[in-house]
Amino acid sequence: MQATPLGGTVPAAGRALTRSDYKTLALAALGGALEFYDFIIFVFFAPVIGQLFFPASIPDWLRQLQTFGIFAAGYLARPLGGIVMAHFGDLLGRKRMFTLSVLLMSVPTLLMGLLPTYASIGLMAPVLLLVFRVMQGAAVGGEVPGAWVFVSEHVPNRHIGYACGTLTAGLTAGILLGSLIAAAINKNFAAAEVAEYAWRIPFLLGGVFGLFSVYLRRWLHETPVFAELQKRKSLAAEIPLKAVLRDHGRAVIISMLLTWMVSAAIVVVILMTPTLLQKQFHIAPATALIANCLATLCLTVGCVLAGAIAGRIGAGKTIFIGGIALAISYYTLFQQLAVDTSVLLPWYAFTGFTVGVIGAIPFVMVKAFPAVVRFSGISFSYNVAYAIFGGLTPIVVSLMMKSNPMAPALYVAALCVVGAVTTLFIRNAPETR
Repeated sequence: MQATPLGGTVPAAGRALTRSDYKTLALAALGGALEFYDFIIFVFFAPVIGQLFFPASIPDWLRQLQTFGIFAAGYLARPLGGIVMAHFGDLLGRKRMFTLSVLLMSVPTLLMGLLPTYASIGLMAPVLLLVFRVMQGAAVGGEVPGAWVFVSEHVPNRHIGYACGTLTAGLTAGILLGSLIAAAINKNFAAAEVAEYAWRIPFLLGGVFGLFSVYLRRWLHETPVFAELQKRKSLAAEIPLKAVLRDHGRAVIISMLLTWMVSAAIVVVILMTPTLLQKQFHIAPATALIANCLATLCLTVGCVLAGAIAGRIGAGKTIFIGGIALAISYYTLFQQLAVDTSVLLPWYAFTGFTVGVIGAIPFVMVKAFPAVVRFSGISFSYNVAYAIFGGLTPIVVSLMMKSNPMAPALYVAALCVVGAVTTLFIRNAPETR
């Protein structure tokens, strides 16, 4: 054990990870994967949801717009949910909010799977769907920063990078799980069966598994860092977010810029690319989906590796080198596909692996804010930035593509450069545990 600036003790920086540490990481990553699965599964079934939850008489474009508007509402709710949960996480404890976030996600997901359609209850169907989606957004807004804080405050200082990378890998695994489940549903059920009842299966599974995750998180313990703050009566004496905005502006700006890079990597390279492959290079949907699954799997591995490397050589160097590698690989992917589409699987897999650099970014955020306001600092920076940049990215890229077919690669490259330059200004908080 080592002394803290508060006069107490936290896990020694030099000790190895224990069985308890691995248990904490596993439960946190599992819950994160299931929660991200619950949040993302909506997009895979957006077309059928649009048919079932809005009047048949309205135009298709309006139905699609309303459906994706409900999907976007989840992103808009992230900052508010994250800020509120972080506020109480800094004052009442990390574990309570960490458990609440997965409960707040699993319940509305389960209810979505049971929700009557427009044909049964009329206008209440889309209204309730919107309410449940907002609840999901609030939950994921608290889950992501809460998970990073939770695992980083449990492990020794030299393993924080690995812990953050592993947790981020769990989140990306949730995207992969959603993609695989959606593919399995569409493969094993006819279109009419999917519209009649099979679309509910992924939501019901997500809700049940989420509730199981809530049960598992009962076995987690409060972080030693928060327990020490509580013991020494050193918790925030004012609203944590007020202190963040007043005293940690540099950390907020750096965290937001790095989150912009995260949003570009995930939204463009992972979520938008399958559609781009089909439209721009005329690649079959099934092939694009397989390639995307492979890329997401490699992303999951890359997150763990990037986090581990960041813990050894520093997050700044890792993000700088990894960001440049991502920019080059994604740009090269587009150039190669224009000549020969047979290189799709290996190149997209490698590009997915380089996206794993995002596993080192939460390490920077954790170190940038002192423990007393860490949850609030990360939650505000990450959720506000992701809501803005994540929401605008598809629109910006689509507008850019009207004049340049290489726009997605150029956009990602530009944000990788932003991330690389931002690493030059990284500073750790005076008290980083």
